[in-house]
Amino acid sequence: MQDYTKELNQLKAAIEKAKTERTKAETNKETLEKRREELLAECKALGVEPDGLAAEIERLDAAIRDGLAKASELVPEEFLR
Repeated sequence: MQDYTKELNQLKAAIEKAKTERTKAETNKETLEKRREELLAECKALGVEPDGLAAEIERLDAAIRDGLAKASELVPEEFLR
């Protein structure tokens, strides 16, 4: 005769573990959704649409490179070595 009690207890434990993992995932999802909304609001406050973030990052990166290049031109070369 098989030990059905042992198998049922294993299944019960697996179900409880799955419930715990589901609760963790739901909590994590809620946290991430809240953070996403905060970031979207921050982007809008800065005047950047979420779809334009990549372009804005590239624009800012180019501005930084340009500013560094101009600053390098103003510093005597012997101080840059």
